[in-house]
Amino acid sequence: MDFTSSKNNNNASENNTENTHQIVDSSDSYNVKETEERQSRELKAGLHPLKSKFVFWYTRRVPGIRNQSYEDNIKKIVEFSTVEGFWVCYCHLARPSSLPIPTDLHLFKEGIRPLWEDSANCNGGKWIIRFKKAVSGRFWEDLVLALVGDQLDYGDNICGAVLSIRFNEDIVSVWNRNASDHQAVMALRDSIKRHLKLPHGYVMEYKPHDASLRDNSSYRNTWLRG
Repeated sequence: MDFTSSKNNNNASENNTENTHQIVDSSDSYNVKETEERQSRELKAGLHPLKSKFVFWYTRRVPGIRNQSYEDNIKKIVEFSTVEGFWVCYCHLARPSSLPIPTDLHLFKEGIRPLWEDSANCNGGKWIIRFKKAVSGRFWEDLVLALVGDQLDYGDNICGAVLSIRFNEDIVSVWNRNASDHQAVMALRDSIKRHLKLPHGYVMEYKPHDASLRDNSSYRNTWLRG
């Protein structure tokens, strides 16, 4: 992320606002206005506003207990909308290597819950990358910085990202809004590869959320590899 100066952020904020107007319809005008007002307040306060407001969520399911409600186990940790706010909260978050197994750490745009059924997610899907536990923390941090800094292509189509801590591996997934938009899906894959500098041997898998709802699985039976 480039946070070099207030001037750069002012220009970025103006460009982001222009891009936002281009992709939303009149029904979303209230959200656009609310975002503009937030960014204006933060700039006046000497802060560096992000294009989107984000929320960190945490899920911890107890192994061996059946019929646990996934939605009930999702807990909101902290939200932020500025560069300063991000670093304050991120520096206090536990590192992935210290999290218990199994755990999910979610980073989503404000107003989007990390659930397949959420209105922003229900028509979308996710790119999935499996990592050895020794390296997952570094790739997750790089992804978080790219997401918060709005560096990934088709950023307005991105809902959030999840780090799933498992027994033999850690899994990173990036969720998008529209699984049927093949161009956006493949462009997101290429952008993730580029920003994470994924080694050639890594395979990315894609799965629509409606498929996850049918087989009740996040990471099995993926549809697309690349």
